[in-house]
Amino acid sequence: MTEEKNVPQHVAIILDGNGRWAKSKGMPRNYGHVQGAKTVEVICEEAYRMGIQYLTVYAFSTENWNRPADEVEALMGLLRNYMKTCLKTAAKNNMCVRVIGEKSRLDEDIRRRIDELENATRDNTGLHFQIAINYGGRDEIVRAVRKLAAQVKTGEIAPEAITEQRFDDALDTAGIPEPDLLIRTCNEQRISNFLLWQLAYTEFYFTPVAWPDFSKEELEKAVEAYNKRDRRYGLVKE
Repeated sequence: MTEEKNVPQHVAIILDGNGRWAKSKGMPRNYGHVQGAKTVEVICEEAYRMGIQYLTVYAFSTENWNRPADEVEALMGLLRNYMKTCLKTAAKNNMCVRVIGEKSRLDEDIRRRIDELENATRDNTGLHFQIAINYGGRDEIVRAVRKLAAQVKTGEIAPEAITEQRFDDALDTAGIPEPDLLIRTCNEQRISNFLLWQLAYTEFYFTPVAWPDFSKEELEKAVEAYNKRDRRYGLVKE
């Protein structure tokens, strides 16, 4: 009798290794980013087929602005194209898309495309797909603290009314369950300022596979490893 797999409800992924993958093939870094974007589309479909309900990917961090200007420009161009592609993919797969991160630094046309994508997919009932763009965990926490501090200042809430749940509701990910599994590719073993609050009880899975080579089979390996973990959240397991 085959043991039934426990599929994580929410998987978060740090998409690492695009540049190194491209370099290993004698290609420019931007080629790796293009291929990485294609992998995102594949994994969205495969994740939903497996029964994963929420998928969050780290696409562009607050620290990524420090990369060479031509690479940042190319990434922004790729992002513009991806917003259009994602709209078609979402319509095809009934996918609900949400962008998390501080959007004000993005160009106006990108912000407009994000709004169009979110509005068009808001009521879709398939995979809930979150894209972290200009996102940093510390930045998100600071913005949430400022939001709550402003509410205290105006008398809307009392300081003692700030609970974990209220803080959670002030984050970009409000209403989204915390990740059960975090995957990071290309053998890096750190979380790099990603979902610092949300990863409190998340299982981590690191793989040497670079993101452009990440496949359905690699996702299945990660879920299989997740199934071998004893998740008790500090409580006695019944």
